Amino acid sequence: MNTPQPPQPAARFWDEHYSRHAAELPPVRVNPRLAEIADPLPPGAALDLGCGTGGDALWLAGRGWRVTAVDISAAAVASLRRHADHAGVPVTALRLDLAEDPLVLPAGRFDLVSAQYLHTPFALDRARALRTAAASLNPGGRLAVVDHGSTAPWSWNQDPDLHYPTPNEVAADLALDPAEWSIERAESPRRRATGPAGETATVVDHVLVIRRAGAAAEGQR
Repeated sequence: MNTPQPPQPAARFWDEHYSRHAAELPPVRVNPRLAEIADPLPPGAALDLGCGTGGDALWLAGRGWRVTAVDISAAAVASLRRHADHAGVPVTALRLDLAEDPLVLPAGRFDLVSAQYLHTPFALDRARALRTAAASLNPGGRLAVVDHGSTAPWSWNQDPDLHYPTPNEVAADLALDPAEWSIERAESPRRRATGPAGETATVVDHVLVIRRAGAAAEGQR
């Protein structure tokens, strides 16, 4: 009989994070940059990397997307499943460590791969994970990467010397073939954000959208 293995440090950190803040987190809600990106698109199949408690996955599923959502935290995945059941929307929520070697993503082809604020204090070859996920996109599909461009007062990382890679730096790190991939959006807009306890601050987002060749018309696959 196999003995269950204890969670690894990264999984334990995120399980504790979501469990500790479960009572104070606001109701799950979509990240505003993902809403900007996905709202004009026709629904298809979406892969949500680092889904957390599932605001993005639920928003997409509620608009007709077939959503597969993954996160390293079993607590986050369980929360998403409960929210999806309560909302009556179909979401496939799976626990997955994107730092695993070899990385095996859920099977299937996708029209949108979303990575919203996929940051961690633990070792993660993020470029490899994003390239692997991008390879699962259908022709005309989009990879949407939204990163922090500034430190919010409620961020778990308050390092004043932290460098936030720009969208173009992220794109360069991905090193996707320009003959097959084109950058649709690479910018750093500001917005007013609300933290877990209701506090507000102006933050910077680094927004990168890369599209796979194969569908000529905007918004079509």
